[in-house]
Amino acid sequence: MSVDYALQRLGIEAEVTNDEEKIRAADKVIFPGVGEASTTMAYLKKHGLDTLIRSLKQPVLGICLGMQLMCKHSIEGNVDCIGIFDEDVVLFQPAPGQENITKVPHMGWNDISQVKSSLFDESIEGQYVYFVHSYYVTLGADTIATGNYILPFSAAMHKDNFYATQFHLEKSGPVGAQILKNFVEKC
Repeated sequence: MSVDYALQRLGIEAEVTNDEEKIRAADKVIFPGVGEASTTMAYLKKHGLDTLIRSLKQPVLGICLGMQLMCKHSIEGNVDCIGIFDEDVVLFQPAPGQENITKVPHMGWNDISQVKSSLFDESIEGQYVYFVHSYYVTLGADTIATGNYILPFSAAMHKDNFYATQFHLEKSGPVGAQILKNFVEKC
């Protein structure tokens, strides 16, 4: 619901639904994610939403777990995901001897770099956004922004009409609001 509040602050009316007809008729779809990969994928499959999401032609934005579930496979629950992005979701592992220094989950503000896509303005490069995740998407051809925590990872992805951010737009202050606005107005 916090994504809905962020949209309301931008003057954008949204509807929270899992109704196939309403989703297909929407101009844009936002796929936020909260929870655990295998449980959420089981829900999506039970309701046919995994197939529905993959088939959408309008712009779709996955956020946090939503981004991870748009990937090929997650080791969180060892589950095959929707498969839009051909990347895996893996667990952060602190380097040997760094366990007490580097905590998992990665939680808090971190900058993003190597940004590219209509989802971002040039001013987004190097800006700080808010992350909460123990699992990350590996770097790949669809990576449009990079984060770095223990190692570089995909902070955002884009392929065809599908966009995704690992960070929480709704918790990322003015930067997150601008990215949401860009998704609604430019994608």
